[in-house]
Amino acid sequence: MRLLSTLLVAFALTAGGLMAPVLASDDDPLFINLTTDDPHRANMGITFGKNQLERGHPLTVFLNDKGVFVGAKANAATFGEHQEKLAAMIDKGALVLVCPMCMKHYGVAEADLIPGAQVGNPDLTGGALFKDDTQTLTW
Repeated sequence: MRLLSTLLVAFALTAGGLMAPVLASDDDPLFINLTTDDPHRANMGITFGKNQLERGHPLTVFLNDKGVFVGAKANAATFGEHQEKLAAMIDKGALVLVCPMCMKHYGVAEADLIPGAQVGNPDLTGGALFKDDTQTLTW
């Protein structure tokens, strides 16, 4: 019985060690998937990304689904603050990608994107998303 108890404790300690959370290092990339056109939710995601960029994390913001409206100059009345933050982040090295399928679906032209935003493609978007140690969040 004592051997069984010892084995169970050893198993629990080993399993607990395997299940320990993995914490990001100080320079792990962050990929934010922004799907919303709700101003508050969009601001939450953008501000979180801005704060992490300032802490040294390489940042990609992927505007897709209704998030493409956030990056369209035609929506500056609603998303002016958001667009200013995105522009400042681009100036500091962040990558802002916009989903081309979503742009087409919602009628957003490439010429209407904020300066510095890029239309995504499988290589560009995938390269950012699948970079080693990338952490992802969605709003």
